[in-house]
Amino acid sequence: MLLNIFLMAPQGAEGGSSLLGFLPFVLIIVIMYFLMIRPQVKKQKEKQKLVDSLEKGDKIVTSGGIHGKISGFTDDGKTVILQVDEKVKINVDRSAVNLVKGKTQA
Repeated sequence: MLLNIFLMAPQGAEGGSSLLGFLPFVLIIVIMYFLMIRPQVKKQKEKQKLVDSLEKGDKIVTSGGIHGKISGFTDDGKTVILQVDEKVKINVDRSAVNLVKGKTQA
């Protein structure tokens, strides 16, 4: 009985474009790109711009929550020498800089 019902069911439209079936998937991918991927890329560019603009004397906060003032850079330029107290200096990766609290007055 159940088999007869399935056999009597109308068949799909003949000659319909199979590309129309992929349209919802394409729309979902486009929406995901604009809602998830594009903002992340924009955020990464802003962070890279922030890291590239670091100068001696800037007050920064690292991703680990360390506050300090940039007293210099290493020779390779990948590491920031951060002064956290009068006689305390630490080396921090440039990529660990999360926020610039104050820029140096030029």
